[in-house]
Amino acid sequence: MLPGGRQLSGAPANFACMISALGDGGVVASRIGADALGDESLRQLQSSGIDTSHVQRDEEQPTGTVQVRVGADGPPNFTITGGAAWDQLAWTPQWEDLAARADAVCFGTLAQRAPAARETILRFLRGTRPKALRVFDVNLRQDFYSAEIVAESLRAATVVKLNHEELPRVAEMLELGGRGEHAVANRLIQVFDLKLVCITRGARGSLLVSEDEMVEHPGVPVAVADTVGAGDAFTAALVYHYLRGASLEKMSAAANRLGSWMASQPGATPIVPASVLDSVREGHETR
Repeated sequence: MLPGGRQLSGAPANFACMISALGDGGVVASRIGADALGDESLRQLQSSGIDTSHVQRDEEQPTGTVQVRVGADGPPNFTITGGAAWDQLAWTPQWEDLAARADAVCFGTLAQRAPAARETILRFLRGTRPKALRVFDVNLRQDFYSAEIVAESLRAATVVKLNHEELPRVAEMLELGGRGEHAVANRLIQVFDLKLVCITRGARGSLLVSEDEMVEHPGVPVAVADTVGAGDAFTAALVYHYLRGASLEKMSAAANRLGSWMASQPGATPIVPASVLDSVREGHETR
């Protein structure tokens, strides 16, 4: 619920919309209420070309909502409603089949706040193929996380994405040690056997760290409308190129391009112009 009105959002859904816009098959695995907001959510996802056949409906709990306060150029402030339908994510044969087919899965901490949903998410991740890309987009929100949730999610992941404010919190929470972003990223790779650590820095771009390489990007200057969904767009572009075996430089350029464009737009799932999509797919930074 943004100051300018309600917008369909949520990190994995934003990711699915952006990965679909780039041309891959985004699927939302979630749970919404059997209510008017749930109906509206389905219509909007379907209009964006998203496969909604794995969105569950809950007869008792409402569709989740979030109150969002947006600053001039800083991160948005979220107040997340409790007792949402997505707290009841249920393991089904349909989700088991989806997990086995997925090339990549994006997940975070928030939907793991309820034990039942957390177990469903972890079961989904265990059901993916060994070579599937499992992207843990940390997204620490309010007090809906713990050291146990973060550590277990890291163990299940192949790639982790977090921002420059979350990185020291995670390092302290997990007692990783290391001074500076590069050192902490290397500790994450060593301790949790990760392929890639992605650190977003807002207007200052990003840092990508693998076992044997580090790539920094200064960011793409834009006039910020709001930053809701910018990190999810970043993740989508990164995953698009990761699955195609691109270099860290190309992944970085594409991710910063789409993330910065998203920050220049209101809301989390605007229609992306073909020129922007083409430049992201090509890994170019021209605007």
